[in-house]
Amino acid sequence: MWGKRLLRWGSVAVVVMVAFVFASNIWIIRSTHHQVITNISDLPSQDVALVLGTSHRLANGSPNPFFNNRIEAAAALYAQGKITHVLVSGDNRTQYYNEPVEMKKALVKAGVPDSAITLDFAGLRTLDSIVRSKEIFGQNKLVIITQPFHSYRALFISQYYQIDAVALVAEEPRNHPAAQVHWREYLARTKAVLDLYVLKTEPRHMGQREPIRI
Repeated sequence: MWGKRLLRWGSVAVVVMVAFVFASNIWIIRSTHHQVITNISDLPSQDVALVLGTSHRLANGSPNPFFNNRIEAAAALYAQGKITHVLVSGDNRTQYYNEPVEMKKALVKAGVPDSAITLDFAGLRTLDSIVRSKEIFGQNKLVIITQPFHSYRALFISQYYQIDAVALVAEEPRNHPAAQVHWREYLARTKAVLDLYVLKTEPRHMGQREPIRI
Protein backbone atom coordinates (compact mmCIF):
# COMPACT_ATOMS: atom_id res chain seq x y z
CA MET A 1 0.00 0.00 0.00
CA TRP A 2 2.73 2.47 0.95
CA GLY A 3 4.60 1.63 -2.22
CA LYS A 4 1.57 2.48 -4.35
CA ARG A 5 1.06 5.76 -2.49
CA LEU A 6 4.68 6.73 -2.94
CA LEU A 7 4.49 5.89 -6.62
CA ARG A 8 1.31 7.94 -7.01
CA TRP A 9 2.73 10.96 -5.16
CA GLY A 10 5.97 10.64 -7.09
CA SER A 11 4.06 10.69 -10.35
CA VAL A 12 2.10 13.76 -9.24
CA ALA A 13 5.33 15.52 -8.28
CA VAL A 14 6.87 14.82 -11.69
CA VAL A 15 3.77 16.14 -13.47
CA VAL A 16 3.79 19.31 -11.33
CA MET A 17 7.49 19.88 -12.00
CA VAL A 18 7.11 19.45 -15.74
CA ALA A 19 4.08 21.77 -15.75
CA PHE A 20 6.02 24.38 -13.79
CA VAL A 21 8.95 24.27 -16.23
CA PHE A 22 6.56 24.58 -19.16
CA ALA A 23 4.57 27.43 -17.59
CA SER A 24 7.71 29.33 -16.57
CA ASN A 25 9.08 29.24 -20.10
CA ILE A 26 5.79 30.40 -21.62
CA TRP A 27 5.52 33.24 -19.10
CA ILE A 28 9.07 34.47 -19.66
CA ILE A 29 8.97 34.33 -23.46
CA ARG A 30 5.51 35.84 -23.86
CA SER A 31 6.21 38.71 -21.47
CA THR A 32 9.48 39.74 -23.13
CA HIS A 33 9.39 38.82 -26.83
CA HIS A 34 8.30 42.33 -27.82
CA GLN A 35 11.56 43.69 -26.37
CA VAL A 36 13.77 41.51 -28.56
CA ILE A 37 15.32 43.32 -31.54
CA THR A 38 17.01 41.47 -34.38
CA ASN A 39 17.88 44.39 -36.67
CA ILE A 40 20.28 47.11 -35.54
CA SER A 41 18.44 49.72 -37.61
CA ASP A 42 15.32 49.14 -35.47
CA LEU A 43 17.18 49.93 -32.25
CA PRO A 44 16.77 53.44 -30.85
CA SER A 45 20.00 55.06 -29.69
CA GLN A 46 20.95 54.23 -26.09
CA ASP A 47 23.82 55.19 -23.83
CA VAL A 48 24.95 51.79 -22.57
CA ALA A 49 24.94 48.23 -23.88
CA LEU A 50 25.38 45.34 -21.46
CA VAL A 51 27.20 42.37 -22.98
CA LEU A 52 26.52 39.22 -20.98
CA GLY A 53 29.54 37.05 -20.44
CA THR A 54 30.49 33.66 -21.75
CA SER A 55 33.83 31.94 -22.24
CA HIS A 56 35.83 32.96 -25.30
CA ARG A 57 36.79 29.31 -25.77
CA LEU A 58 34.75 26.11 -25.98
CA ALA A 59 35.62 23.07 -23.89
CA ASN A 60 37.74 21.69 -26.74
CA GLY A 61 39.77 24.91 -26.90
CA SER A 62 38.31 26.23 -30.14
CA PRO A 63 36.88 29.79 -30.38
CA ASN A 64 33.40 30.15 -28.91
CA PRO A 65 31.03 31.44 -31.61
CA PHE A 66 28.54 32.64 -28.97
CA PHE A 67 31.26 34.91 -27.53
CA ASN A 68 32.43 36.11 -30.95
CA ASN A 69 28.91 36.96 -32.13
CA ARG A 70 28.15 38.97 -28.99
CA ILE A 71 31.34 40.97 -29.45
CA GLU A 72 30.55 41.53 -33.12
CA ALA A 73 27.07 42.83 -32.25
CA ALA A 74 28.40 45.20 -29.57
CA ALA A 75 31.12 46.55 -31.86
CA ALA A 76 28.57 47.11 -34.64
CA LEU A 77 26.31 49.08 -32.29
CA TYR A 78 29.20 51.29 -31.25
CA ALA A 79 30.43 51.80 -34.81
CA GLN A 80 26.95 52.86 -35.93
CA GLY A 81 26.56 55.31 -33.04
CA LYS A 82 23.71 53.39 -31.44
CA ILE A 83 25.55 53.27 -28.11
CA THR A 84 28.32 55.30 -26.50
CA HIS A 85 29.49 52.84 -23.84
CA VAL A 86 29.77 49.09 -23.31
CA LEU A 87 29.46 47.33 -19.95
CA VAL A 88 30.92 43.82 -20.11
CA SER A 89 29.81 41.58 -17.29
CA GLY A 90 31.03 38.08 -16.55
CA ASP A 91 32.85 35.64 -14.35
CA ASN A 92 36.50 35.91 -13.34
CA ARG A 93 36.63 32.90 -11.07
CA THR A 94 40.42 32.41 -11.40
CA GLN A 95 43.42 34.26 -12.80
CA TYR A 96 43.20 31.92 -15.81
CA TYR A 97 39.47 32.44 -16.47
CA ASN A 98 38.35 36.04 -16.84
CA GLU A 99 35.38 36.70 -19.11
CA PRO A 100 35.30 40.54 -18.76
CA VAL A 101 38.98 40.92 -19.65
CA GLU A 102 38.61 38.67 -22.69
CA MET A 103 35.53 40.62 -23.79
CA LYS A 104 37.38 43.91 -23.44
CA LYS A 105 40.33 42.61 -25.47
CA ALA A 106 37.99 41.47 -28.23
CA LEU A 107 36.03 44.75 -28.24
CA VAL A 108 39.19 46.85 -28.47
CA LYS A 109 40.41 44.66 -31.32
CA ALA A 110 37.03 45.24 -33.01
CA GLY A 111 37.44 49.02 -32.80
CA VAL A 112 35.75 50.01 -29.53
CA PRO A 113 38.03 52.37 -27.57
CA ASP A 114 39.25 51.37 -24.13
CA SER A 115 37.65 54.51 -22.64
CA ALA A 116 34.20 53.33 -23.79
CA ILE A 117 34.34 50.00 -21.94
CA THR A 118 33.56 49.26 -18.29
CA LEU A 119 34.25 45.85 -16.75
CA ASP A 120 32.02 44.11 -14.23
CA PHE A 121 33.99 41.26 -12.69
CA ALA A 122 31.12 39.98 -10.52
CA GLY A 123 28.65 39.00 -13.22
CA LEU A 124 28.67 35.40 -12.04
CA ARG A 125 25.14 34.77 -13.30
CA THR A 126 22.68 36.56 -15.53
CA LEU A 127 20.79 37.78 -12.46
CA ASP A 128 23.98 39.23 -10.99
CA SER A 129 24.88 41.03 -14.23
CA ILE A 130 21.43 42.59 -14.61
CA VAL A 131 21.05 43.71 -11.00
CA ARG A 132 24.58 45.06 -10.77
CA SER A 133 24.12 47.07 -13.98
CA LYS A 134 21.52 49.10 -12.07
CA GLU A 135 22.64 49.00 -8.45
CA ILE A 136 26.40 49.29 -8.98
CA PHE A 137 26.78 50.94 -12.38
CA GLY A 138 23.71 53.19 -12.19
CA GLN A 139 21.95 52.12 -15.39
CA ASN A 140 18.15 52.17 -15.49
CA LYS A 141 18.04 51.80 -19.28
CA LEU A 142 20.00 49.22 -21.25
CA VAL A 143 20.56 47.39 -24.48
CA ILE A 144 21.33 43.80 -23.56
CA ILE A 145 23.47 41.82 -26.00
CA THR A 146 23.26 38.03 -26.01
CA GLN A 147 21.82 35.22 -28.13
CA PRO A 148 18.02 34.98 -28.67
CA PHE A 149 17.45 31.99 -26.37
CA HIS A 150 19.17 33.84 -23.50
CA SER A 151 17.61 37.24 -24.15
CA TYR A 152 14.17 36.37 -22.79
CA ARG A 153 15.47 35.47 -19.34
CA ALA A 154 17.71 38.54 -19.20
CA LEU A 155 14.78 40.78 -20.09
CA PHE A 156 12.50 39.02 -17.60
CA ILE A 157 14.96 39.76 -14.80
CA SER A 158 15.26 43.34 -16.02
CA GLN A 159 11.49 43.77 -15.88
CA TYR A 160 11.41 42.52 -12.31
CA TYR A 161 14.02 45.09 -11.28
CA GLN A 162 12.29 47.88 -13.23
CA ILE A 163 15.08 48.34 -15.75
CA ASP A 164 13.98 49.70 -19.12
CA ALA A 165 15.74 47.18 -21.34
CA VAL A 166 15.67 45.82 -24.86
CA ALA A 167 17.79 43.02 -26.25
CA LEU A 168 19.77 43.25 -29.46
CA VAL A 169 20.25 39.59 -30.20
CA ALA A 170 23.55 38.30 -31.49
CA GLU A 171 23.40 35.61 -34.15
CA GLU A 172 23.20 32.02 -32.99
CA PRO A 173 25.98 29.87 -34.46
CA ARG A 174 24.72 27.90 -37.45
CA ASN A 175 27.00 24.90 -37.12
CA HIS A 176 27.00 24.60 -33.34
CA PRO A 177 24.99 21.79 -31.68
CA ALA A 178 22.60 24.00 -29.73
CA ALA A 179 20.20 21.39 -28.30
CA GLN A 180 22.07 21.06 -25.00
CA VAL A 181 22.34 24.85 -24.66
CA HIS A 182 18.61 25.29 -25.19
CA TRP A 183 17.67 22.53 -22.75
CA ARG A 184 19.81 24.19 -20.08
CA GLU A 185 18.07 27.48 -20.81
CA TYR A 186 14.62 25.93 -20.32
CA LEU A 187 15.65 24.96 -16.80
CA ALA A 188 17.44 28.28 -16.22
CA ARG A 189 14.21 30.16 -16.97
CA THR A 190 12.42 28.07 -14.38
CA LYS A 191 15.19 28.84 -11.90
CA ALA A 192 14.80 32.55 -12.68
CA VAL A 193 11.13 32.45 -11.69
CA LEU A 194 12.05 30.72 -8.43
CA ASP A 195 14.93 33.13 -7.78
CA LEU A 196 12.79 36.22 -8.27
CA TYR A 197 9.42 35.25 -6.86
CA VAL A 198 10.12 32.51 -4.31
CA LEU A 199 13.73 32.51 -3.12
CA LYS A 200 14.30 36.29 -3.50
CA THR A 201 17.85 35.55 -4.61
CA GLU A 202 20.27 38.46 -4.63
CA PRO A 203 23.65 38.87 -6.40
CA ARG A 204 26.52 37.12 -4.66
CA HIS A 205 28.60 40.28 -4.64
CA MET A 206 27.52 43.92 -4.58
CA GLY A 207 29.94 46.51 -3.16
CA GLN A 208 30.20 50.25 -3.70
CA ARG A 209 28.44 52.07 -6.50
CA GLU A 210 30.55 52.89 -9.57
CA PRO A 211 28.17 54.84 -11.86
CA ILE A 212 29.14 54.92 -15.52
CA ARG A 213 29.63 58.54 -16.57
CA ILE A 214 28.66 59.16 -20.18
